[in-house]
Amino acid sequence: MATTVDRLLPTDEAEALLQLTREIATKELAPQVDELEEQAAFPVDAYRLLGSSGLLSLPFAEEFGGGAQPYEVYLQVVEEIATAWPSVAVGTSVHSLTASVVDGNANDEQRAHWLPQMLSGDWLGAYCLSEPQAGSDVSGIRTKAVRDGDEYVVTGTKQWISNGSCADYYILFARTSEDAKGGLSAFVVPADTEGMSFGPPEKKMGLACDVTTQVIFEGARIPATHLIGAEGRGMRVALSALDAGRLGIAAVATGIAQAALAHAVEYAGEREQFGKPIGAFQGMQFLLADMAAEVERARATYLHAARLKDAGRPFSRQASIAKLTATDAAMRVTTDAVQVLAGNGYTREYPVERLFRDAKVTQIFEGTNQIQRMVIGRDLLR
Repeated sequence: MATTVDRLLPTDEAEALLQLTREIATKELAPQVDELEEQAAFPVDAYRLLGSSGLLSLPFAEEFGGGAQPYEVYLQVVEEIATAWPSVAVGTSVHSLTASVVDGNANDEQRAHWLPQMLSGDWLGAYCLSEPQAGSDVSGIRTKAVRDGDEYVVTGTKQWISNGSCADYYILFARTSEDAKGGLSAFVVPADTEGMSFGPPEKKMGLACDVTTQVIFEGARIPATHLIGAEGRGMRVALSALDAGRLGIAAVATGIAQAALAHAVEYAGEREQFGKPIGAFQGMQFLLADMAAEVERARATYLHAARLKDAGRPFSRQASIAKLTATDAAMRVTTDAVQVLAGNGYTREYPVERLFRDAKVTQIFEGTNQIQRMVIGRDLLR
């Protein structure tokens, strides 16, 4: 098919990983997606399959059970998953984000204790940063963690938490002092912690299988040994992790756009009007060409940022550019895919309607695209 992705991968091992991902996405994930998205069911079996296949641990060191793959390879795996099931790709990205917090900031003993379970596929993580009154403004976090002997007592509410009540552990950001920027700290919180509860799943426009809930802490006691790094480093930890997380969402958005393009091209080659396929009309060819250019541009931006990250170079601005570019592209491409399918595209009988709904939130989470523009502008003027 003309819409097959022509990838340039760094090794034969990476080629094999992408082939494995494509097979799993096509044979195992895609046949379930419509039914489970209608049910808004948490896809636990999908995550177990990805975990047992080694696809939840790719960008981490082998000593902890990781795949030791470059970030550019991991992101292309996420994109392939997203072409079949965007909700699962988002969950995969969030899980990697949580593990990266531990990998990059915990001490050696904590990494040795937690990372093997996080990377085995037995544990799935959630990232507890946003609150009802603190989304893009991380300094506005109100959840408090008060030291009491060998424990912290946590009180507050987190909002919009992907994997919500379904995760096995939570990376929590809470206030350990009143200092707006230097008062946040990060913790690992097991799912069975007393005093932690969950709101009902949000009834969302799209990504129904990405179960999203409030996480509520009412005097929850967390061992002091679960503090990641030192007190007061939470702001730095959160923002550095989000750079990598934004690339995950850029890859998800690119996968959504790629899937929409593929469906539109297939439909344009089959649907006939005025005695010939609609793809034979120049107007339709131009529309499809613009869609393809959007997808290629999105992929190029996230790969450039990932390669900077792999090289150990600064990539924060490029991560924001990738997130902005790819998610705006996903919205435009899915909108145009609905238009290509016309009336059929507006029905749930065809997948482009779901992809259109799934695309919208990519412009919102992991920092709205307006925030990304602020990040980019400030970096340029620094």
